[in-house]
Amino acid sequence: MARCLESVGEVADEIVILDTGSTDRTKEIAGRYTSRVYDYPWQEDFAAARNASFSKATMDYILWLDADDVLPEETRQGLLQWKGTLCADVVMLRYHVAFDAAGRPTFSYYRERLLRRANGYRWEGAVHEAISVWGKVVYSQLAVEHRKLGPGEPGRNLRIFERLVGEGKPLDPRMRFYYARELRYAGRLQEAQAGFEAFLREPGGWVENKIDACSQLSACRLQQGDWLGALEALAQSFCYDLPRAEICCEMGRLYFDRQDWKRAAFWYQLAASRPRDDRTGGFVQPDCYDFLPYLQLCVCYDRLGEWEQAREYHRRAARLKPQDPAVLHNEAYFQKGK
Repeated sequence: MARCLESVGEVADEIVILDTGSTDRTKEIAGRYTSRVYDYPWQEDFAAARNASFSKATMDYILWLDADDVLPEETRQGLLQWKGTLCADVVMLRYHVAFDAAGRPTFSYYRERLLRRANGYRWEGAVHEAISVWGKVVYSQLAVEHRKLGPGEPGRNLRIFERLVGEGKPLDPRMRFYYARELRYAGRLQEAQAGFEAFLREPGGWVENKIDACSQLSACRLQQGDWLGALEALAQSFCYDLPRAEICCEMGRLYFDRQDWKRAAFWYQLAASRPRDDRTGGFVQPDCYDFLPYLQLCVCYDRLGEWEQAREYHRRAARLKPQDPAVLHNEAYFQKGK
C-alpha cells in the first residue's frame, strides 16, 4: 500500500481508499497519505467495490489503482503534463503484469485507467471487472506496473463464480470465458475444456477472449494428452483474426516438443514476422514477436544442421537480451565450436 501511494506522489489531487475488511495495518498506512479512507463490507463483487470507490471521487478525472500497482516515474511525469490539458473521456494505459529478470515487461495489455468522472462510467462483473467505455478514447504508451509481492487469496475468483452459478445468476459470454479460465487454473481440466468449447461455439463474445480461449483450450487438451486436439484449438484462433505471434509460438512449441524441427521453425518464423498491435486490447507477450522465436529458431536450425542460420538467430536474440541465461548458454555452446 505504501509503495503504491508513494508512487502516486503529486499526481493525485485527492486520494480515495476503499477498505474491504483488512485486518492488518492497511488503514493505518493509508491514513498517512489521505484522510479519505472508507470502510466497505466485502460482498464478493469487485465491480460493486470499485463503483463504491468511484462514487467518493470529486475531481474531473479518476485514476484507479490496486494496492500492488505502481506508477513508474515516466508515467508520473506524463500524467502531470496532462493536468489541465487533457480533453479525452478515457485514457487507456499499458498494464505490465509480468517481467523478466532485467525488469522488462513480458506480459501486458491496455486497461481503461483514467476516466472522466462526469461521464458516470460503471464497472461490470463480479470478477475480472471492466468498464464498457465510450466517448473519446486515447491510447498512451505510459504504463502502470503490477508489482505483486505475495500470492493472492487462493480460489477466491472461482469461489465467486461458483456462488453466482449456484444462485442461478446468468453469466454473460465474458464471464463464462473467465469462469472456464479459473476452472483450468484450479486443475479441473475437463470442466474447463467444456467451458471453453461452449464459449467458442456461442455467438457473440469479444474477439480477444475468443483467441485467448483457443489458447486456453489447447493447453487443457495438451495436459490431458490430446496433442492433435491442442493443435486444432490453436488453429481455430485463425477464424477470428490473422495469426498472432503468441499463437504461432504455441504452435511452434507443439512441434518443437516433438522434435519436428522443420515445422517448429516454420511457426517460429511466422511469429517473428507478425506485426504487434497492442491496441486490440488483448493480452500481449512482447517476447513472442522477436526474442522467443529467435531463441527457438537457433535451436531448430542447429538440430537441422544449418549452423549459420542457428548462429544468426542467436545473434538476433543476443542483441535484444545479451544477459539472458538462455542467450549466455547458447553463446557458450557456440564458443565451444558448434
